[in-house]
Amino acid sequence: MSLDTDSPPGRANGWSANLLRYDLPASIVVFLVALPLSLGIAVASGAPIAAGLIAAVIGGVVVGLLGGSPLQVSGPAAGLTVVVAETINQFGWKTACFITVAAGLLQIVFGLSRIARAALAIAPVVVHAMLAGIGVTIALQQLHVLLGGASHSSAWQNLIQLPSELLNLHGDDFFIGLLVIVIMLSWKYVPGKLRVLPGPLVAIVTATLLSLVLPGNPERIVLSGSLFDAIGLPSLPSGNWGAVALAVLTIALIASVESLLSAVAVDKMHTGPRTNFDKELVAQGAANMTSGLLGGLPVTGVIVRSATNVQAGAKSRASAFLHGIWVLVFSVALAGLVQQIPKSALAGLLIVIGIQLVKLAHIRLAQRTGDLLVYVATVLGVVFLNLLEGVLLGLLLAFALLLWRVVRVVITAGPVTGTDRWLVSIDGTCTFLALPKLSKELGKVPAGTTVLVEMSVDFLDHAAYEAIHDWARQHESTGGTVEFVELGTAPMADAVTGPPVRGRARGLLDDVLSPWKEGENPVTTGVAAFHRRNAHVVRPHLDELRDGQNPHSLFLTCADSRIVPNVITSSGPGDLFTVRNVGNLVPEQGRDSSIEAAIAFAIDELGVDHVVVCGHSSCGAMKALLAGPPSGPGLGDWLKHGRSSLDAFRGGHRVAYAAAREGFGVPDQLAMVNVAMQLETLHAHPVVRRAMMERGLTVTGLFFDIGTARVLEVSMDDLSEIADADLSALATALR
Repeated sequence: MSLDTDSPPGRANGWSANLLRYDLPASIVVFLVALPLSLGIAVASGAPIAAGLIAAVIGGVVVGLLGGSPLQVSGPAAGLTVVVAETINQFGWKTACFITVAAGLLQIVFGLSRIARAALAIAPVVVHAMLAGIGVTIALQQLHVLLGGASHSSAWQNLIQLPSELLNLHGDDFFIGLLVIVIMLSWKYVPGKLRVLPGPLVAIVTATLLSLVLPGNPERIVLSGSLFDAIGLPSLPSGNWGAVALAVLTIALIASVESLLSAVAVDKMHTGPRTNFDKELVAQGAANMTSGLLGGLPVTGVIVRSATNVQAGAKSRASAFLHGIWVLVFSVALAGLVQQIPKSALAGLLIVIGIQLVKLAHIRLAQRTGDLLVYVATVLGVVFLNLLEGVLLGLLLAFALLLWRVVRVVITAGPVTGTDRWLVSIDGTCTFLALPKLSKELGKVPAGTTVLVEMSVDFLDHAAYEAIHDWARQHESTGGTVEFVELGTAPMADAVTGPPVRGRARGLLDDVLSPWKEGENPVTTGVAAFHRRNAHVVRPHLDELRDGQNPHSLFLTCADSRIVPNVITSSGPGDLFTVRNVGNLVPEQGRDSSIEAAIAFAIDELGVDHVVVCGHSSCGAMKALLAGPPSGPGLGDWLKHGRSSLDAFRGGHRVAYAAAREGFGVPDQLAMVNVAMQLETLHAHPVVRRAMMERGLTVTGLFFDIGTARVLEVSMDDLSEIADADLSALATALR
């Protein structure tokens, strides 16, 4: 089994170099972080001390071999501390190990069923609050240990017994624990070279050394035998299988969610291969089965160790595997050192870890997103009820809040200031649940008035449609008028043609162009859609233009129906004075009075600042020129004006070479040369030339590639891509 399944075959030397250069040093750093955390979590869970070390070894080795996350590190985690402590208290340690084995088996089933990503559907605010509740619970528990006493069975008891514990604090225990807290909280402020050492390790080592030389006798960790002596098979439950099944499900779900969320977070920290979530879940399950069989704590992906692994420069799962080996070596060879660690030192470590699980960023996020009630309720439920009930409470509140947001509709009715018109606004999901509010607001509209109804709805059922329709019919029967404007994604007409469905979000082309493809008469259908969806939007702007136009550009383009000037230039009504003809031609020497009139009017009367010629791909006029223009009046006579473009193309025009380099075919090369030739004609035009000299009129050539919706700039002798900066400048110029 390879430690790095992402390494290409045949690159063993490169893999070995990465192992020695990156993964080996990173594994040592992670080991130094994991060791004190594993001991502290075992103490906080009420499990044998060796159980934390066994879980750290198994998490590193098994998940390191089988995992699907390249840089995640697994082991005993603070997120499971509360539920493990409850499980041990209820069933005993050996049965708790059996529950860990069963939870691991369930995780494997989850992974093989390929439902790993479903665990990520739990509302993040609930997960954040769950971790915060666990952190508060751990801190309350360990505060008693820090003061020299023992933690109680519930958070409420830990809270109310705190005053008496303060009156009887043990000074030596308190000093050692407080020293650990100070070192850990201040470690981020030490100079960079020292900060390479893990803060938790420095804090525990310093506190342990001081406890050996200072007066006093703080309570220390007790290891009964070696690590191998602690290994033992689990015991089957003696009964109460319903509670056992609930504990199995709880541990499996929490361990899975924590591992997957940690893997997602780790993926954001590096640019290497992404996590295979199903594979990672199978590996986590295998680790939990192994840990439970050997007498270890439950295992999960741990964000603290994983982040340390990434920051230390790890490149593969070899780092996680090796860190497990180092924990094993230490536990076997140096177990005596563990027994010198004061319990209050680990209590200080766990208090800091617990506090750090309550993140201000998560609280601010919950406040901004309106989920603060869910967050607070989940935290209080986890702390004062139990973890499962707290999470279920949070999920129920989150679902209720989601349901309220989804079905919520805002309905308002009121007069338009300064007019005798009324505006009714309906925004959101409009169903039969909204009928009382809908009836109330529509009842405010006086009879005989002109009413504009804005429908910004994403869902409209038949009951709501009927209520609105019946009201409109009744209002019109009293002499009033009702105009509907549909801004939302759920058209009113769909409410009577079939079951209600949530409307699909409409894009630019859906809103502006698709109506022309529908109905027996596409034009009248499009006009109806314009009145229904867009007329009210452009009406204020058009009202400003009622007395005249002030376009910034003369836009001369082909008559081809696929070219929509306002779309490709992001412009609106009144911006472009548009002239269209077959082949976007400007006849030389004023030989077409229509084009001459347009140029003179745009430049001299309207005072445009820009003249744009826009050709396009797959142009029928260019194909006709290449094939030989038809003779006779009409099209044949008109295409004679393009003969100079054809001659320039055949003569090897530079724009044709540039277009060929870009991979364009012959007709498109000619279309670009044609744009360049029209620019030459315009530069020589007396009206254009005078405006260029007197007030800086610009003349620009564009080519629209229909297949890619890409616009290129064409000059008189070259072709260029329009970069982002150029696009911004061009958009400003054409706005």
